[in-house]
Amino acid sequence: SRAQGCEGKVLTVDTMNANVKKVEYAVRGPIVQRAVQIEKELKEGVKKPFNEVIKANIGDAHAMGQQPITFFRQVLALCSYPELLDDNKFPEDAKNRARRILKACGGSSIGAYSASQGIDCVRQDVSRYIEHRDGGIACDPDNIYLTTGASDGIVTILKLLTTGEGRTRTGVMISIPQYPLYSAALAELGAVQINYYLNEEKCWSLDIDELQRSLEAAREHCRPRVLCIINPGNPTGQVQSRQCIEDVIRFAAKEHLFLMADEVYQDNVYAEGCAFHSFKKVLFEMGPKFSSTVELASFHSTSKCYMGECGFRGGYMEVINMDPEVKAQLTKLVSVRLCPPVPGQALMALVTNPPQPGEPSYAQFIAEKTATLNNLAQKAKMTEEILNTVPGIRCNPVQGAMYSFPRITLPERAIKDAKGQVPDMFYCMKLLEETGICLVPGSGFGQKEGTFHFRMTILPPTDKLQTMLRKLKEFHQQFTQQYS
Repeated sequence: SRAQGCEGKVLTVDTMNANVKKVEYAVRGPIVQRAVQIEKELKEGVKKPFNEVIKANIGDAHAMGQQPITFFRQVLALCSYPELLDDNKFPEDAKNRARRILKACGGSSIGAYSASQGIDCVRQDVSRYIEHRDGGIACDPDNIYLTTGASDGIVTILKLLTTGEGRTRTGVMISIPQYPLYSAALAELGAVQINYYLNEEKCWSLDIDELQRSLEAAREHCRPRVLCIINPGNPTGQVQSRQCIEDVIRFAAKEHLFLMADEVYQDNVYAEGCAFHSFKKVLFEMGPKFSSTVELASFHSTSKCYMGECGFRGGYMEVINMDPEVKAQLTKLVSVRLCPPVPGQALMALVTNPPQPGEPSYAQFIAEKTATLNNLAQKAKMTEEILNTVPGIRCNPVQGAMYSFPRITLPERAIKDAKGQVPDMFYCMKLLEETGICLVPGSGFGQKEGTFHFRMTILPPTDKLQTMLRKLKEFHQQFTQQYS
């Protein structure tokens, strides 16, 4: 009892894992915590200049009113409660999908653990989907790992790659602005973050000279081993051209880097003249000199695109040219966590093997998918157009994904008044308190020194999005006046 009495707690902020303290995740940071408080205050009847909080901080499609795809939910309902298979309200193709998934589950229940790499028949669906997407380039189901959302796969691969001490510590190249999962994972693993900047003037494009500059600077203090690409971009919404992807692959091959391609927004492409090209497809079209040597892990998820099923935590990764001994280690590592959520795996089976022409659910599925994507495309255009009517806000075209990342000009006095707070954090906090709009400041994603931004999702329903953009415009004008 002596030890217990005089030592205080075993775990304190001073004695905890120091890497965890370095982790930051702006998408659910202080602004969002304040937004949750304000929602409580509104419920308790506290008077505010607005009657609801509009959360445009996170790519959470269903929370913002996007409707789930009927077929997906029908099959998941059947899998969760198989007695419904006798119910004639459900179409036959939904029942067939459910029977196939249940048959692959232990005890015919989605409550049973699955194989650690994921259910066999789901991995086959995924590999057929990838072959179809990439115009027939072969995909081995053994290279597919089902994951708990794409995030889980990304962190697992980074974990495999992180090694060394001091100047030999693994360096990971990430785009700035970046999705803060990357900086958070690198902080937690104690890897070195290497920033390369996207070119805002050229619609957030990626420049090989900038990759080279960033790599050479980093070699002074760490060992760069990994290059991460997010395409379509988050938070910046750009879609990479095929030529750019080819250049990146050449660069990775020349500099001996492991490539990670985060492709979770692959169906979210809106702009004229833009198309999604997977890194895998371009790699194989470049011929065996590259396709048999460049190591690549690519990631996809059920959370984005037209599905928006974030809560199911479904995802997959495909690994290419991974050393067989390392692959055995990867399989061991994922087996420690037993398996990804089985409902998420079932959902991934449906995303990669949706209703086909001639099946009873096909017409409704296509109608719902098309309507969701068209709606997002309209909102992407509307967001860009309205933001660009505001003096002091400049927004690049939202070519893809679910976000705009406009640049804001803040008066000198506002920057001084922020007193130790990052100026765009000060701006977003004020916006929240005065209008109820919840955005993430650009500083949470990284930005060029002396520039300020915010990230805003294009997910709210059209009427709410219009209201939000109008309020934002008024706020920015008032803010600029107040501080000029």
